Amino acid sequence: MIDISHQQEQFEVVPTLVPPTLVEVLKSRVKASLIREAQLPQIHTLPIEYMLQARLASFDAQSDDAEVDNAFYVADLGEVYRQHLRWKFLLPRIEPFFAMKCNPDPMVMRLLASLGAGFDCASKNEIQSVLEMGVEPSRIIYANPCKQNSFVKFAYNNKVRMMTFDNAEELYKIKRFHPDAQLVLRILTDDSKSLCKLGLKFGAPLDTTGFLLATAQDLGLNVIGVSFHVGSGCFDANAFGEAVIRARRVFDQARNYGYEFNFLDVGGGFPSAHVTEGITFEKVIARRTIHRDRTEVLSQEQTLSPSHMYYINDGMYGSFNCIMFDHQICEPKVLLKDGAFTYQQSLLEIPHGYASVWGPTCDSIDCISAKSCLPLMESGDWLYFDNMGAYTITAASQFNGFRKSEILYTTTEPEVSLHF
Repeated sequence: MIDISHQQEQFEVVPTLVPPTLVEVLKSRVKASLIREAQLPQIHTLPIEYMLQARLASFDAQSDDAEVDNAFYVADLGEVYRQHLRWKFLLPRIEPFFAMKCNPDPMVMRLLASLGAGFDCASKNEIQSVLEMGVEPSRIIYANPCKQNSFVKFAYNNKVRMMTFDNAEELYKIKRFHPDAQLVLRILTDDSKSLCKLGLKFGAPLDTTGFLLATAQDLGLNVIGVSFHVGSGCFDANAFGEAVIRARRVFDQARNYGYEFNFLDVGGGFPSAHVTEGITFEKVIARRTIHRDRTEVLSQEQTLSPSHMYYINDGMYGSFNCIMFDHQICEPKVLLKDGAFTYQQSLLEIPHGYASVWGPTCDSIDCISAKSCLPLMESGDWLYFDNMGAYTITAASQFNGFRKSEILYTTTEPEVSLHF
């Protein structure tokens, strides 16, 4: 299974059309749930550029509406669809399971559920939200090695059988509350080559797996395989190879305890230069100039220092929490300057300088970019940030009274319309 939120490499893949039988099933689902579907946001079929232009054109700078110039997302569901096709094409033996914790957006989840993807859940609420979409319990793995008693009972009552463990205490808990579970032993791997390391919290060292398998055998529990996670943002492919070798050892070891494993969860963390679950755009709402004595001779280091501070209305406590938690680099780009739409345009002819970009809160850690190359911006200009889908708005707060950013949906793949 794969946390597909991190599958961001771009590949040339020939799309496979949805089988006609599946299309009919999807249409029947829509007809059977008209009331529920009527409450879903509208999905446009416009290119992202048009969505951006239309949104900006709808703003009235003279309006008294306090919400008129808030930040917003444009979520391209077509990109999610293409990502799913890439993985089915390139890794046909690996069934993708979407990690809900990265972005439990209802439209993304509904699309993936319709495409037949599984779901990686870490809590009762996540499991419940997936079940409420009509997803079969067999397409859910409760991938949290340390679960509350009541959550284990909830999984049992709702026939969610697959779940992970990495310690003996969890086995005794599962024996008591979910003896029919299909268990997956999460092992510790080398995550030193990843931006976000998980080994400090989860994973059984190889010198403990024998004891855990023996305990599971004594308790009469069914262990079906192994899981691992090399950490998010892994930048060394060898880490996956080494993790598979460790898993192979545990597969062999399991035979000594009467188990024949047939399941391997390869986790997530797959690196790429591109993130594909949408784009967020932030408005520049203020600027402060750092004055220097123009008569002084500046060193080379000083000339590269930020000369302006820009303040936007989303930040570290909102969508940009990924900078702190997931070590992401969010590079601002110019969307609207002096009334001109500049999405994906080169602005090299405009004089640039270095500026820092800050979020709206009063906290000094609310820094989005300490140094970015930008032209001189004015209040009312807009910045945008690419690839802000996973692990962004899902962990946003409303600290200091600032609201979460609105999401506008579009799809650049017409096939997506069949899934809603």
